[in-house]
Parts: sequence; C-alpha cells; structure tokens
Amino acid sequence: MTTSDQAVREEVRRRYAEAALAVGDGDDRGCCGGGGDCCGNAASFGERLYGIEERAALPDAAVLASLGCGNPTAVADLRAGEVVLDLGSGGGIDVILSAKRVGETGTAYGLDMTDEMLALAERNAREAGVRNVHFLKGLIEQIPLPADSVDVVISNCVINLSTEKPAVLSEMSRVLRPGGRLGISDIVAEDDLTPDQRAERGNFVGCIAGALSKSEYEAGLEAAGFEHITVEFTHRVADGMHGAIVKAVKTATPEAGGTPVWPSRDR
Repeated sequence: MTTSDQAVREEVRRRYAEAALAVGDGDDRGCCGGGGDCCGNAASFGERLYGIEERAALPDAAVLASLGCGNPTAVADLRAGEVVLDLGSGGGIDVILSAKRVGETGTAYGLDMTDEMLALAERNAREAGVRNVHFLKGLIEQIPLPADSVDVVISNCVINLSTEKPAVLSEMSRVLRPGGRLGISDIVAEDDLTPDQRAERGNFVGCIAGALSKSEYEAGLEAAGFEHITVEFTHRVADGMHGAIVKAVKTATPEAGGTPVWPSRDR
C-alpha cells in the first residue's frame, strides 16, 4: 500500500469515527454532522433508504449512524440459518436487520476498522435484543474469517472507499462458500467516466472518487471467481455516478477465481 493509500484509509477512519461519536453524543443531524459529506448527498444516502417498518425495529442510534447508499438486506434474499457478513458494518444497522432475517439458527457478522463504530454497533445490537451477532475489527481487504465460512456477503457503500479493491473482491470470494452470494449496495460510475472525471465529482471519503465503473465491477468480480453478475443502477448521486445494487454468486468450480486487475487503476 502506498503512502497516499494509507492517508486515504486514515482519513476514512477518522471521518467515520467522528460520525460514530456524533451519534453517540445524541447528534441527530445524520452523516458527519448533517452535511452529508461522509457519503455524498444526504438526500440520496442513509436512513431514507430503509423502510418505515425496518427503522421502527431498530435503535435510534443505529438509524442515525446509517451512512450507506442503499439497503443491501433488501436485495440479499437472506434465509433462516444462513451466515451473513457485512463489510464495513458501521453502526450495525445492516447487521441487526440481517440477524433478524437469518433467525436464531443463523449468524450475522459485522466487520469494521473503526473502534468507535464497533462500540456503537455493539450498543445498538444489545438495545435491539439480537444475540446472533458478532462484530469483528479488521480490514475488508483482509477479512478475519476462514475460507468457505460465509453464505452471504453484504456491504453498504463501503467497497468504493477501499484503495485496494482487487484484494476486497478476492477476499469476498475466499470467505464465501461455493454457491455463496453477494448483495451489495455501492456507488458505481458509468463506463465513459475516467478515474480523473470521477475524482472531479467528489472526494474518496465522500464515496465518489474511488468508485469503480460498471464494467470494472463486472470484470473484477468475474476474475475473482463470481458468476451471474449484475450491476443495476438505482439512483443518481452525481453526474455519471449512481447508487447501484451489485449481485453475484461464487462459482462452484474449484479452479475458478483469482485476483482481479484493472489496467488503468488499482483501486
């Protein structure tokens, strides 16, 4: 990882730590104090993308700490008894919803690199009364779970924040069981936007500059050993940039998979 990449990761960590502390202090202004600058335009992100019934079943702090760009639990088709992993779990909203859907016979893991978010998520899970949850500290580029141990991987506007996206896609494939699936919400660029043009539309911490294009996402997932890949735009967040639902299934063929590489960029 380059010095520049390390600086981006530290800035992401700092900003999300600030968001967690603000929520913990009772700040009801939403993402990063209400400016919407953790994840782009506040009107297109966060709690607004969850249904009224879902929000009613969650602690207020979990809803306030929702900094994502979609609702991955709504598209992941979670089933009773499954093991689900949320990458970049933040305040725990998607982990709590997942835990309720997989039931007592299932397990929901949340992975985050920010101590403040992990502490907030633990409190939210206790308040929600869910017991089948485990929060892990770590990086989405180095998932601290064994290979072939997860049925479903979800993520909510986090993969775009990584400066090592090939590693993220490869790690998702590693931890998923053959036939396991992805249900991801993310920011995705139209194919005709160059990396420089994406950077002009917003910074990395704002979930814009680091976004993959649609074709990059598809090619990266295929190279990492996924099939039945779909990238569906759901709502516009900037010129040529969209919230998107990304779905894929890990191939059951043992020899499939690898590390995805994009010729123009390594993020």
